[in-house]
Amino acid sequence: MNHLYHNWSDREVADHVLQGHREAFRIIVERTEKLVIHIINGMVSLREDRQDIAQDVYLKAFRSLSGFRYEAKLSTWIARITYNTCVNHLRKKRLPLVAPATIEAAEIPEATGDPLSLLSARQLTLILQQAITELSPLYNTLITLYHQAGMSIPEIAQITDLPEGTVKSYLYRARKLMQQHLTTHFQNKEAL
Repeated sequence: MNHLYHNWSDREVADHVLQGHREAFRIIVERTEKLVIHIINGMVSLREDRQDIAQDVYLKAFRSLSGFRYEAKLSTWIARITYNTCVNHLRKKRLPLVAPATIEAAEIPEATGDPLSLLSARQLTLILQQAITELSPLYNTLITLYHQAGMSIPEIAQITDLPEGTVKSYLYRARKLMQQHLTTHFQNKEAL
């Protein structure tokens, strides 16, 4: 693999792919795979389906690359393909995109030692990850895109094809559900 590709802009890499340099597509995958995995993992629960969806996403991106108009970042465009592929998967499986707005108390690893260990960074990370996984696929995706991938509200709106106000509202609801989950978790810990 030519390391020259690593220094190229998204447009340059895409242009080389379109000129027949298929190995350049590997750079697009490397630049977007973490984001694609975050979206898929947040929306699709079955591990067996996740790899098939990821392959489908990149096949669609490769086939559609000539239609990419650089009106958004390449990562945003691939995130939209990923989101739509996951939504179509959920529809085929007849699974809801937005589940009822409740979170059941989940099993969280027990903290050991003094009470302050409960607030250790590692423990808190596990608790937050569990809270995110308890969200519906849509809420999970919005939280992931905004807080983990660092995308803006307009970018998320473009990916999900939702109005910006709806994205903000859903993010608010998702945070409230996570807050409810965390409050319940810590109240249960205090009752022990």
